[in-house]
Amino acid sequence: MQIHANVINVVAQIIFEGTITIENGKITAIAKISDAINASLPFACPGFIDSHVHIESSMLTPTQFARMAVVHGTVATISDPHEIANVCGMQGVMYMIADAAQVPLKFYFGAPSCVPATVFETAGAAISVDEVDTLLQRNDVKYLSEMMNFPGVLYDDEVVMAKIKLAKKYNKPVDGHAPGLMGDAAKTYIDKITVNPCSATDHECFTAAEALHKLQNGMKIIIREGSAAKNFDALAPLINEWSNYMMFCSDDKHPDSLALGHINQLCARATALGINVFNVLQVACINPIQHYQLEVGTLQVGDNADFILLQDLVSFNVNATFINGELVAANGEANFNIVTNEVINNFNCSAIDAAQLQLKHTNNLFATQAIVALDGQLITNKLPIELNVINGIVQNDVVNDILKIVVVNRYMDAPVAIAFIKNFGLKKGAIACSVAHDSHNVLCVGTNDESMTTAINSIIKHKGGLSYALDAAATILPLPVAGIMTTADGYQVAEQYAAMDLYVKQVLGATLQSPYMTLSFMALLVIPHLKLSDKGLFDGDTFQFVH
Repeated sequence: MQIHANVINVVAQIIFEGTITIENGKITAIAKISDAINASLPFACPGFIDSHVHIESSMLTPTQFARMAVVHGTVATISDPHEIANVCGMQGVMYMIADAAQVPLKFYFGAPSCVPATVFETAGAAISVDEVDTLLQRNDVKYLSEMMNFPGVLYDDEVVMAKIKLAKKYNKPVDGHAPGLMGDAAKTYIDKITVNPCSATDHECFTAAEALHKLQNGMKIIIREGSAAKNFDALAPLINEWSNYMMFCSDDKHPDSLALGHINQLCARATALGINVFNVLQVACINPIQHYQLEVGTLQVGDNADFILLQDLVSFNVNATFINGELVAANGEANFNIVTNEVINNFNCSAIDAAQLQLKHTNNLFATQAIVALDGQLITNKLPIELNVINGIVQNDVVNDILKIVVVNRYMDAPVAIAFIKNFGLKKGAIACSVAHDSHNVLCVGTNDESMTTAINSIIKHKGGLSYALDAAATILPLPVAGIMTTADGYQVAEQYAAMDLYVKQVLGATLQSPYMTLSFMALLVIPHLKLSDKGLFDGDTFQFVH
């Protein structure tokens, strides 16, 4: 097979009209026709790589995720399966690897380092040091997944350091996770998780100052732009100077967003800012291959034929995607079949009643701290509040957007954790989900106990899903795989999710860009500053419960 296109050699930083010859999945020749660009031809480019993603957060299995991602020129992902690992342990990790193996997109997985993420919440499973060892021995497991327990690194926690030692033993990089960490603490963290020079990464930077500090101290920075956390605008200006030390990722991307685009969107936005196109493609295509030692081609003779045909270098719309020389997507459609695996799950709690959501107090006012959700961020703020108490029951303050938030333990029957949150904007009803990083208990925020009870019980009945409720009526998107994914068609899931998202905004009044995605992170204790686990309100700065 021969492809006639404007060939982009990212390494040499040249573009020329030429032909690409492919035999047995490899590029056997690249011939130059002219130094000039032919405006009538597409641009041949190395394929895009998502350098850090939790496939589970798309609510799709890897096969369904692949079907949508290849359309946008994604040929590989660096996938951390710790979401399903928190629910189903090693069985969940092996489920992801087996499902991913059925499609041509190159999924490279990490060995989850923090399952459970903390001891301050109830997860469904744990990944031991021995299991990390087993995973790191696999060729398709390329790294130790994000080391979220940065206090454990700083203070030499025995289990944390044992896992890092294994990464060094197998010469596989460690992904960092240290939001807001600066100064000597950041330097120490970087030094301890570094396997080889510049082998540590962080995808949690939300300011240019933080990213620059970590870059200057030998850490690679992955620019994250997902459905909830959006750090591109803050970090993209660093690309021109640090293009060899940066990558792109989505981290968590909901299906409606994935239907519109993937890493290709970040390339378009970066070049629109005036960033050198070769630097952009270095970040999007080349750096992940070199960092994680991937079996992915860079559009050079002798490489695997993993490349894409772009309409132009402005929109970065993808005409075709080739993986190992196979045309896997063309004109917006994937060219491979999906095989559905069996469903696995771990969901064992009973339905609740409204009385379990009542917070009792003896005084007329209840003083506490409210979680303040931030649009487009995973971090939260804290707000001291006082709420009215009527007949011994603490009340919501819907007028001032102080709503009740609860976490229901999905793995066993247990008391419901109750707190309050600001910035969701709901004026009526409730929303709930069992996609709740990292332990994936049931999270719900709402304006009244009846709606919240209805939304929660809908999820419990289906053993996983996203729901909204208005009084006694509920709508749900079922997620039967581990309570966080579905085997259903990705585009249909995207359509249903978009409809639910619209209803929650237009009818219930939510004001966030991605209310479900934001809700899913309100139990993520390793991201400061204030979150809620099934065990109670948790301060991410002091790593203690708020009493």
